[in-house]
Amino acid sequence: MRLRSPSPEATRAAARLLPGCLDEQGLLVALSGPLGAGKTAFVKGMAEGLGIDPDGVASPTFVIASEYRAPSGARLAHVDCYRVASTGELEAAGFRDLLEPGALIAVEWADRFPEALPPDHLTLRIERPDAAAAPALRVLHAGASGPIARAALARWREALATLSEVELD
Repeated sequence: MRLRSPSPEATRAAARLLPGCLDEQGLLVALSGPLGAGKTAFVKGMAEGLGIDPDGVASPTFVIASEYRAPSGARLAHVDCYRVASTGELEAAGFRDLLEPGALIAVEWADRFPEALPPDHLTLRIERPDAAAAPALRVLHAGASGPIARAALARWREALATLSEVELD
């Protein structure tokens, strides 16, 4: 699935819809894209969708992982692999402990350690196709591996169709 988002607000609106498309099994979202692409902004949108204050969500670049609890009890884990040197370091930081059923886990720079990801996950690559002419434009490429992620992606695509500010391909 490809999504064109004209602004950070539209990207966050799209992200807000994703938690509502999950079932009780939860989901890992593997985020990739260059610096400044909007990975953390996307995670803030997911947090909003769970009822978590997005202003309290920051990129965990130096702590590797942060966890947030939603008023409903749902858990959002936010992982940043930018400064992680190896899969062993990621696992030593407790990454495997985050992979419990029901959690929504967002992993920034997930493309650095694809072997650490569970087989069933959603991938989301965020691009800035023309940073000079259209600095706010983002193109999001979503894919799914595994039945849980495929079902969540199908539900998210349906939900995104209700947003007038984004364009689906």
